[in-house]
Amino acid sequence: MNINEAKTILLLYRPGTADPEDPQITAALALAKSESELARWLEEHCARQDALRAKFQQINVPTGLKEQIISEQAVLRRKIYWRRRMALAAAAVVVLLGSLAMLWLPRHHDQPEIRTFANYQSQMIGFALSPYGMALATNDMDQIRNFLVHSHAPSDYTLPAPLKETTATGCTVKYWSGTRISMICFRTGKPLPLDRPGDLWLFVVDSAVVKGAPDTTAPQFAQVNQIITATWTQNGRLYLLATEGDESVIRKFL
Repeated sequence: MNINEAKTILLLYRPGTADPEDPQITAALALAKSESELARWLEEHCARQDALRAKFQQINVPTGLKEQIISEQAVLRRKIYWRRRMALAAAAVVVLLGSLAMLWLPRHHDQPEIRTFANYQSQMIGFALSPYGMALATNDMDQIRNFLVHSHAPSDYTLPAPLKETTATGCTVKYWSGTRISMICFRTGKPLPLDRPGDLWLFVVDSAVVKGAPDTTAPQFAQVNQIITATWTQNGRLYLLATEGDESVIRKFL
């Protein structure tokens, strides 16, 4: 572990908590005892955390806030429960129909492979619109990249300048035809329901595994119902950016 790696890990460290029980944090703290540069950085980091904690403790909690949160969460859980039930039922129908089709339709050796761009685009949009959670919820792009590195998902991506300035909400790793895909969520700035982590989604995958994908650095646009997508290839990575709206909406982030 070098100093930069230790700093990335210690960004998650909060003094006075059980964080030192984490093996990675323990190793980073041990390195700080022998590296003066890292020790100074850690001292400043802890001071900032203590200052933030003190500020938060000075905030007066509005009367009735706890009861309001509990009641809103109860309503939200019921909504999420029924949405998931409906999504599972719909997925079961799709699987059943697919199984029947495999039984009834004749098999041909020259059937197109499932790793086509059309199939990839359709499934990524499905991921974005389905109920999902973030494996890592954060707006820190360094933490997102570090998480994807440790998850062995594409992490060497290059973001367009406007997207770098867009608020991230987290990331997760999706699987498509046995391939890991990095999914990074952002917020466009529109109001969102509590159960929706973001409304702008970036998918990054090895371009070699998607057949027929646009082989150009200039974004190619496609409208799929209410979703607009922009797709481009750069340095061996295929990028698919998606959001609700039309081409004028998504161009703001390219």
